Amino acid sequence: MTDGPVWQPAATRVTLESRAQLLAHVRGFFSERQVLEVETPVLGRHGVTDVNLDGIPAVVDAGGVQGGWLQTSPEYHMKRLLAAGAGSIFQVARVFRNGERGKRHNPEFSMLEWYRVGFDDQQLMREVADLVCGWLECSPPVTLSYREAMQSIAGIDPMTITDRDLERYCEQWLEPEQLAGLGRDGCLDLVMSFVVEPKLGCEQPVFINRYPASQAALARISEHQGFRVAHRFELYINGLELCNGYWELTDPADQRARFAADNRLRRASGKPEMAIDDAFLAALDNGLPDCAGVALGLDRLLMLKLGSTDIRDVLAFPIERALALLFDV
Repeated sequence: MTDGPVWQPAATRVTLESRAQLLAHVRGFFSERQVLEVETPVLGRHGVTDVNLDGIPAVVDAGGVQGGWLQTSPEYHMKRLLAAGAGSIFQVARVFRNGERGKRHNPEFSMLEWYRVGFDDQQLMREVADLVCGWLECSPPVTLSYREAMQSIAGIDPMTITDRDLERYCEQWLEPEQLAGLGRDGCLDLVMSFVVEPKLGCEQPVFINRYPASQAALARISEHQGFRVAHRFELYINGLELCNGYWELTDPADQRARFAADNRLRRASGKPEMAIDDAFLAALDNGLPDCAGVALGLDRLLMLKLGSTDIRDVLAFPIERALALLFDV
């Protein structure tokens, strides 16, 4: 990160130019495919129920409606556009996630999110590969299932390992009493983060797909080799996760059930429950078209292009400089 007074940007002129080129690449890519660029609110009435995400509440009083949330993703608003007949759409959005700070995370970051009507996850993976590899000029990705990646790198079968054996495996990082509150998916996330992810995509990009059904988030679920798996994928390059994509869930009843399950997990983990976004559910009731969607971190993509290992290098004003008056610098 550039040294100097806190008022100065962290990114260099060359980095700013590369970001502008990336945005031009993205817009040209979708223009060729006749995918419509849209904008949706950064400030919304609701946050998300996902237990792994913490939003940032906003203080606002508008027309008698008080409170709101900076959006962790433009997903719900974009799906309302899809339900209204917008067709295939994309957006370059500023999004916010509380408590996320490190070499790969900033509380505010740039996300490219797009939805392709009539696509499934396999078709969208090919389009993601075209966009990313076109920008990075790299070889096309290979594909591994979540199970294959865990077996080959961590030496465990995530579908059949017992909860107790999984906890024993994770005791190399956390004490037993700490693991007790994580649950099965929390333990699997530890293994993925500490063992598997650093080795993914180091020789060539790799897609990970067919996640356990319990990690489906907003993806459809089907059966593969006797196990229920999610139509979800992530792309890794040099151990860096770039995107998260789904063949989207369109069943409103299933969606309501997943929101309720999320809030049960939030209660169990000591997090506050989140109000359900009724406008989003009303859009699903109206009918979400068959589609696949993906969210891709543009800052991370720029890091790969420039060979940076710290997200602060590619941001004009990372959180420390954006909130300069709140820091003793």
